[in-house]
Amino acid sequence: MTRRVRVVVTGRVQGVGYRYSCAQEADRLGVSGSVRNRPDGSVEIHAEGPSDRIEALLDWCRIGPTGARVGGIDVAEAEPTGTTGFRITA
Repeated sequence: MTRRVRVVVTGRVQGVGYRYSCAQEADRLGVSGSVRNRPDGSVEIHAEGPSDRIEALLDWCRIGPTGARVGGIDVAEAEPTGTTGFRITA
């Protein structure tokens, strides 16, 4: 089953390579979508893929790369769009 989520990650997540590490993890898991820094210091992720791989990405999001201090994640479900690849956006 394909699942699409919008995730907002708060805490000390900018400036520690969170965007790039998240994109690498998503690629490793075969998940599509995008990740970007938001002006408020949080990181926003849109991800789509098999449910088990989305769960694995969400588990990674709760920890993040070394140096990140994840304050919390907010997950909202969305309709799958059939996108491919993973992008890092401004």
